[in-house]
Amino acid sequence: MHEIRFYRASEKPYGAFSNLYRRNVVFEGEVFATSEHAYQAGKARKPAVRKWLMEAPSPALLAMAAHGLYYWDVAPGWSTTKFDRMRAILRAKFTQHLDLQELLLSTGDAKLIESATVDNEVNRLWGEVNGVGRNMLGVLLMEIRTELRAGADEGEACLVAAE
Repeated sequence: MHEIRFYRASEKPYGAFSNLYRRNVVFEGEVFATSEHAYQAGKARKPAVRKWLMEAPSPALLAMAAHGLYYWDVAPGWSTTKFDRMRAILRAKFTQHLDLQELLLSTGDAKLIESATVDNEVNRLWGEVNGVGRNMLGVLLMEIRTELRAGADEGEACLVAAE
């Protein structure tokens, strides 16, 4: 099976698959600067912590800050809800932006792999490091690609107007 590896948001053309890629996403009635912002907004238990995270000067710093939260600052049940949240955010991202949707669909049946360079637990969860990891971001992107393809095959409109 053909593989497409991505990691940095600035990489062409597949950097758009990164959650750090700068493209607004409307999620739960709010506009977020990136899909990373939308994802991490759900992690904070307290509004003050959420506000602090959302004010990070870059998506990368937001991710770093969110990964360093104390357990008492993390929303209850986060470990069991985070994948569903990410799936819903990716669905929003790739239905709200036709160019991103076309890029995702253009990958055909390729295995999508977030290929990180720093070996840590987070990178091995969402991607792979040296071929080792669960690659959950890639798995979820492939799920969304399948959904979009099925919708296109049924003649459904795949682009959702941003609220």
